[in-house]
Amino acid sequence: MAARGRLRVLLGAAPGVGKTFAMLEEGRRLAAEGRDVVVALVETHGRSGTAAMTAGFEIVPRASLVHRGVELAELDIDRVLARHPQVALVDELAHTNAPGSRNEKRWQDVTELLDAGIDVISTVNIQHIESLNDVVERITGVPQRETIPDEVLRSADQVEVVDLTPQALRDRLSGGLVYPAERIDAALSNYFRLGNLTALRELALLWLADEVDQALQDYRDEHGIESTWEARERVVVTLTGGAEGETLLRRGARIAARSAGGELLAVHVTSQDGLRVVDPEALARQRSLVEQLGGSYHQVVGEDVPTALVEFARSVNATQLVIGVSRRGRVQAALTGPGIGATLVRLAGNIDVHIVNHAAAGGRMVLPRVGGSLTWRRRIAGFAIATVGGPLLTWLLVSGRNEETLTSDVLSYQLLVVLVALVGGIWPALFAAVMSGLTLDFFFVEPFYTITVAEPLHLLALILYVVIAVLVSVVVDSAARTARAARRAATESELIQTVAGSVLRGQGAVQALVDRTREAFGLAGVRLLVGSELVAASGEPLPDGRFARFPVGARGELELHGPDLAASERRLLGVLTAQLAAALEHRDLAEAAEGIEPLAASDRVRSALLSALSHDVRRPLAAAAAAVGGLRTAGASLSDADREELLETADESLGTLAQLLTDLLDVSRLQAGVLGVSTSPVDPADVIVPALDELDLGPDRVEVDLDTQLPPVLADPVLLQRVVVNLLANATRHAPDGTRVRVSTSGLADRIEIRVVDHGPGIPADRRDDVFVPFQRLGDTDNSAGLGLGLALAKGFAEGMNGTLIPEDTPGGGLTMVVSLPVAGGRQEVEGR
Repeated sequence: MAARGRLRVLLGAAPGVGKTFAMLEEGRRLAAEGRDVVVALVETHGRSGTAAMTAGFEIVPRASLVHRGVELAELDIDRVLARHPQVALVDELAHTNAPGSRNEKRWQDVTELLDAGIDVISTVNIQHIESLNDVVERITGVPQRETIPDEVLRSADQVEVVDLTPQALRDRLSGGLVYPAERIDAALSNYFRLGNLTALRELALLWLADEVDQALQDYRDEHGIESTWEARERVVVTLTGGAEGETLLRRGARIAARSAGGELLAVHVTSQDGLRVVDPEALARQRSLVEQLGGSYHQVVGEDVPTALVEFARSVNATQLVIGVSRRGRVQAALTGPGIGATLVRLAGNIDVHIVNHAAAGGRMVLPRVGGSLTWRRRIAGFAIATVGGPLLTWLLVSGRNEETLTSDVLSYQLLVVLVALVGGIWPALFAAVMSGLTLDFFFVEPFYTITVAEPLHLLALILYVVIAVLVSVVVDSAARTARAARRAATESELIQTVAGSVLRGQGAVQALVDRTREAFGLAGVRLLVGSELVAASGEPLPDGRFARFPVGARGELELHGPDLAASERRLLGVLTAQLAAALEHRDLAEAAEGIEPLAASDRVRSALLSALSHDVRRPLAAAAAAVGGLRTAGASLSDADREELLETADESLGTLAQLLTDLLDVSRLQAGVLGVSTSPVDPADVIVPALDELDLGPDRVEVDLDTQLPPVLADPVLLQRVVVNLLANATRHAPDGTRVRVSTSGLADRIEIRVVDHGPGIPADRRDDVFVPFQRLGDTDNSAGLGLGLALAKGFAEGMNGTLIPEDTPGGGLTMVVSLPVAGGRQEVEGR
C-alpha cells in the first residue's frame, strides 16, 4: 500500500496576497527538481499574471457539471487519480463543489488524493477557517459560507502564511491586479479597508503562531523537556480569590502586552478537600476579567501551593509568574516563617517572579497613629515582662545572695528596667523601677525582709537607681515617639507623591485624592459631595451609617466612614481637603471652558456667515435688482429678446437667492438640533435618479452603477435626495474635463453605502474635517459656489438619519464621498430630530 501523500497549505489573510502565485512558483521549483507536477485545479479569477504562471504545466481537464441550466467546472478526481502525479496543485481548499459532485467540499477531494499517495499543495484564506468564521464576520461585516474544519487544516503536514502588508495589498488592488476596475472602489472601501486587512493579517499570523506553539509543545513532551524555552512570553498570574486579584491580572496583562504574541494565563490552586477559604464571588469576577483581558483561566489541585504553581507554570512553558505581596503582617510572618512568595522565588528556577504590591497587602500605606509614643500592645508586653521577670529574677538572685553580690544584683535589676523600657516605654519602666527598688531593699539590703534602710549610702544608691531607670524610660519613649513621627512624615510624603503621580499618569485628580484619603486613614469609605451631587466615592459606607463630614472649599463636603481621626491626622486631612477644593475648582474651570468653546465656534460661524452674506447674497440680489430696473426704465423700447433675457436673469438670480436662504435656514436648524426627520424604507435608486434629473446630469457627466439586489435603506427620502444632490454638485464642479463622476451603491453588513466618486484634485487628509464646516470652500473662489453649505448640510442630513458621511481618497487621485445608512427593518423610525 502506497504511503499517504503530504499536504502543504498556503494560508493568506485575504484574497490577492499571492497564494495561488506562490503555489505555482513552488510547483515550478519542484518540477525543475525532477518531480512530476500537474495543475489539478487553479482559479485565475481573470488575472493575466496568474494565468501566465500556469504556462508549461500539465493541466488536468476539469469535470463539467450542469446545475439549473448553468455549466460548472470542478476538480476531476478520477482523472487526477488516473494520472497519479507525484504532486498535484489544487487551489481554494475551502471551495464548495457544485451539486452532483462526488464530494460536497474540495478538501474532501484532496483527502482522496492524499489517501492515494499524491502530495497536494493547496491554498486557503483565514476567513474560511471554521473557528474564525464569526471573528472575521465581526471584523469585515461579510459572512463566509465556505468554511473548512480546523482539524483538516491542523492535520496538514505544512502550513505557510503568504504574507503581504495591508498597504501593499491595497496598492495591488488599486493597480487592477486583484479585481477588475469596476470593483476596485467598492472593494477598497468595504472588505479591503486598511483596518480590516490589518486585523485579518494579525489573525492569520496568530493562528499560525498557535500551531507552531503546539508543535513545539508536542516536541517537548515527546523528548521529556521540562525546562522553560522562552519562545514567547507566557505570564501566569496566581489568584487566591482575594481583593488583590484584579490588580494582579491587570499587571500581568500589561506585562504580556509588552511583547508580541504574549499570552496571559490565570491559575487558582485549590486543596484536595476543597476546604481552602476563598471568596467564590470574587473569584468569579476575576475569571470574567481574565476573559475580558484575552487570557485563559485554569484551576489546579494541590496541597503545597508554591509547588503546584511552579509545576503548572512549567507545564505551560511560562516565562513569568505574577503573585501578590503577602497579606500577613510582620509579626505573623516572623512567627510562621517564609511565605508563598519567598518559596516561589526559590523553586521557580529560570521563571521570573513578580511580587506585586496591592491595597490588601500587610504593609500597605496607612498613616501611623501618633496619639501615643508606643502602642498599647507594647505597653502591655512591658508590664508583663516586669510582672513576670521581676519575681523570676528575684528568685535567682536570692538563691545566690551574699554580701559581695549587691552590686551585681543592682545591675541585674537595672538591666530588667532597661529591657522593660525598650519594650513598653515609660510607664511599664517606672513600674519596674519602683518594684525593683522595693525588691532590692526588701531582699538584698540589710535589714532583710523590711523596707527600712540601715545605711544612708544604700538609700542614696536606691534613689539613684530609680532616677536612672526613669531617665532610661524617658529616653526610650522619646526615641519611639521620634521614630513614629518620622515614619508618619515619610508616609505623608509618600501619600502626596502617590496622589501627584496618579494625576500625572492620567487618573482623575479628584478620584485619586478620594482613594488615597480612604487608604491613608484606614477608612471603610469616603464620599465627596458637592451639594446633593456625588462627585467621587471610594469604599463602602459603614452598616450603622456613622460618618463624619468635613468641608471642602465653599461648596463641597467630604464624608469619612470609619474611626474618628486624631488631632494630628486632621492636619493632613486639611491638606487633602485643600487639594480637593483646588481639584474641584480646576474641574469647574474646565467645564466652563468646554461651555465657552461652542460659543466661540458659533461666533466663528456667525463671522463667516456675515462675510459670506456680504458677497454671496448681495450678488444675486444686485443682479435681480438690475434686471428689474432695466425692465422698468427701458419699458416698451426693449426688444422681445432683451426683455426675455432680463426676465431670465431676474428669475435665475431670485432662484439662487431663494436656494441660499433655504440652505441658511437648514443649517440653522441643524445647529439648533431641530431638524425634522421622518424615516421610512427607501430604495437608493429612487433618490439617486431624481437627483441626477434635478442637476440635469446625463451619462456623459455621470456613470451610474447601482446594485439592484440591495435591500432598502431607512432614511428620509427628501433629505437623502438633498444629500445626493449636494454631493453630485460638488463632485461635478471639481471633476476634470473629460472625466465622469461615478455613483454606486453597495452593502456592508447591516449598512448600505452610496458612493460619489470623482477624479478631481481631492482633499488633503489634514483638511478633510474642514469641508464639513459651514461657509468653508477650501480656497474655492468661484462665485457660483454659493455659501459653502452643501457638504455641511449633507453631513448634517446624513447624521440626522442615523447615517454617516465620510470622505476617502479615490484610487488614482480624487475624492470619494461615502454615505452609509442603516438597512430598513433593523432600526426604529426617527421622528422630530
